[in-house]
Order: sequence, then structure tokens, then C-alpha cells
Amino acid sequence: MRKIIVHAMLSLDGVMQAPGGPKEDVSGGFKYGGWSAPFGDAIYSNAVQQELQQKADYLLGSTTYKIWAPYWPANGAFWPGINSCTKYVFSQKMKKNDPLITGWSHSVLVKNIAAIKKIKNTRGLPIQVWGSSQLVQLLLKHGLADELKLKIHPVILGKGKKLFDSAAMPTAFTLMASMVTTTGVIIAHYKRGGKVKTGMAGARKIKK
Repeated sequence: MRKIIVHAMLSLDGVMQAPGGPKEDVSGGFKYGGWSAPFGDAIYSNAVQQELQQKADYLLGSTTYKIWAPYWPANGAFWPGINSCTKYVFSQKMKKNDPLITGWSHSVLVKNIAAIKKIKNTRGLPIQVWGSSQLVQLLLKHGLADELKLKIHPVILGKGKKLFDSAAMPTAFTLMASMVTTTGVIIAHYKRGGKVKTGMAGARKIKK
């Protein structure tokens, strides 16, 4: 079985829309594209570089894929493996003969959650998910996200596409590693831990 690993840059209030640039994703009238740029430092850059060097296949929502497909084929030196790996594109509207699908090598169209489960149950490289907020929410709803690699930025954005919604399957996660950059970004790696446990908060009363 293959791991599905979600990578996300998000604000304190969970917004993950368009962290990379002003024109990345302006849907819904989003005005703060490129909001992650002021928080870069050597720690942040090194963490991203390590992630880009990892061998993986990718599962992407259609919006993220449409942003990536025109860019990465000509700029792959920055991200080793992004052109040679398999890119699973989750979309119910795109077609197999769509120029964006056929124009970027090793891109495979995936139509439904059953197909994702089938891919996950095969042998192969870990599957990374970048961006793709609606897809991530669907994965969390069905309990298919094995790990979360989050970069939590000290900013509140209000409106925008978010990482979590109310449909997510209740799940406990274990913190595997964390660091804080000089600009206050919390970089945290969580691994799926199992069912949510409950109890009484605070000191336990001792019966005499």
C-alpha cells in the first residue's frame, strides 16, 4: 500500500489558496496571492528543497494541475523528478485527450475516489499532494491521508480556500518532527495515528 502525503502552506486560519504569487489563483476574488513570500528564510528554503528531492508520484486537483502543467515541463531543473514521475490528475470534467493531460508526460486522469483507493492499494512510490484544497478535503473525508506536512504561517487571511472542512473524518495524528523558522513559520510533519481518543481535561480527581 502506498502512502498519501499532503503538503500544504497555510495561514493560521487554515487558508491555503495561492501562496506562491499574486496571479496563482484569484478565484473567489482572492486578493492575497503570494502571501507566503515575506516569510522565506534559509530554514524554510532548506525544508522545501528536501521535499522536492524526495522520490514520489503526485496526486493533484485540476486547478493545481492546470497551474503547474504550463510551467514545470520547461522548468523541471528546480524540481528533480517532477517531469519523469507519474502525475495523477483528479478531475471529473477533464478528458484523457485534453491538451494539458497529453502535453505533460506521465500524466494520468483519475475520475473518482474509488480510483484513488485503487492506486493507493498498489505498490510504488509515495504519493504527494500539493495544493489541491478540494482534493485534500476529499481525501480527509475518506481517511486516505497518511501524513500531513504543513507550513503554518503567522498570518490570518480570512476568506480563501482552506485545508480543512467539517466533512473531514475524525482522526488522530502524531507529530513526527517540527521546526520553527526565523520568521515564525511552524513546519510540522504529522503521521496518521488512529482513532480520536477523549477524556477529562485537567487533573484527575482521586477518590478516597
